Amino acid sequence: MSLDDAVRQGLSALQHVVIKPDASVQERIVQYLLLIAKWNRQYNLTAIRNVEDMLYQHILDSLVAVEYIDGPRIVDVGAGAGLPGIPMAIARPDWRVTLSESNQKKAAFLQQVKIELALDNVVVMAKRIETTVVDQSPDTIISRAYASLGDFIETTQHLVKPSEARSRWVAMKSSCTQQELDQVALPYVIEKKIPLTVPGLSAKRELIVIRRMFVPDKPDLLEAHQA
Repeated sequence: MSLDDAVRQGLSALQHVVIKPDASVQERIVQYLLLIAKWNRQYNLTAIRNVEDMLYQHILDSLVAVEYIDGPRIVDVGAGAGLPGIPMAIARPDWRVTLSESNQKKAAFLQQVKIELALDNVVVMAKRIETTVVDQSPDTIISRAYASLGDFIETTQHLVKPSEARSRWVAMKSSCTQQELDQVALPYVIEKKIPLTVPGLSAKRELIVIRRMFVPDKPDLLEAHQA
């Protein structure tokens, strides 16, 4: 099976109403996979070497979460090779996706992907997330294999205005221990855990969706909730 056919088949298997697997989406994903494979020889972007394995373990693994993500302003923390931000930006051109990546070589790769795939809805921030500044609070801050839930919140909380109730933190996890879940402390709460099924993969995947409570001038309510 050709890479084009594998991508077409993989996108069809997602069955997302929010993803239109048209020719443009398929072409860009094929281009993206070939760019990862090319740059991977020098920059070690991923331990996965086979392009078709990348399709399932990286691209589809990223896109399966799209239907649960709120846009249009997305920040991908520790984007690495651009996962999940680049696949999401390809599938949802109406979203504005900011990729935060402190590794300069990986950030250079992301910038090249943006140029070659003509992704006008992508912004690359070649800096640590702690020093990243955005114009507006993102609707979703997402991470994939970035850090523990506690560190995820700690390093990104400055991106969201205290009064912003819409924003969500979404961690893509293969598994999450109770000890890690317990790192989420008030005013942050786990809103829901969403199990995911990735076409072609049997490994467990889930999304941990976190929100920040906002109770103005009523700290007693937070204390009661914590108790």
